Amino acid sequence: MGRLIVLDGIDGCGKTTQFELLSEKLRAMNMPVQTVSFPEYDKPSAALVKMYLGGEFADAAGGVNPYAASSFYAVDRFASYKLYWENAYKNGSLILASRYTTSNAIHQMSKLPRSKWDEYLFWLEDYEYGKLELPKPDCVIFLSLPLEVSQRLLMNRYDGDSGKKDIHEADCEYLRQCLVSAEYAAQKLGWRVIDCFKDGNIRSIEDIHEELLRITLEVNE
Repeated sequence: MGRLIVLDGIDGCGKTTQFELLSEKLRAMNMPVQTVSFPEYDKPSAALVKMYLGGEFADAAGGVNPYAASSFYAVDRFASYKLYWENAYKNGSLILASRYTTSNAIHQMSKLPRSKWDEYLFWLEDYEYGKLELPKPDCVIFLSLPLEVSQRLLMNRYDGDSGKKDIHEADCEYLRQCLVSAEYAAQKLGWRVIDCFKDGNIRSIEDIHEELLRITLEVNE
């Protein structure tokens, strides 16, 4: 079997930039790496995810049952695994994923009362890693950034047009709760956390990249 390393974080944390830099660096080092990014919006398997994020089921994230929404994303991952990277993984390649089952723990668990979080995490891992037989990550790396900073970066991405945000991105209170659930999941499940904000400033892209690369190489030894 290969290795599965997951990079996650809330919207606007710089995950896409870091994912691309890390992918390029690993390939430059001649490592057998395959990248996957979720949701796979251009594939039919993400149809329900797009409907959900587009507000077709409810006009706010909290309006959709967390177990139902979790299933939308899980089906997309299952299709991706079976169609595109199962063989590479089983033949020893490093799979680098931008988001994964971990995103359900961040975004969907936050909809539940805190007293239900352990129950949800047990259900989530049993559902995706057990019943769907998706690979369990060897390492999850979470990019942590204060909400106010990530929102500012997100607005820059959309050129100041808040109308381009999906129902997750548009709900600041929901995202604030997602940060709390992410911190809980990270501690409970042993995720590696990279603090992207230090001494009142965002760390440089290069600085964060170096820490991310170090962790990745350590896990892949």
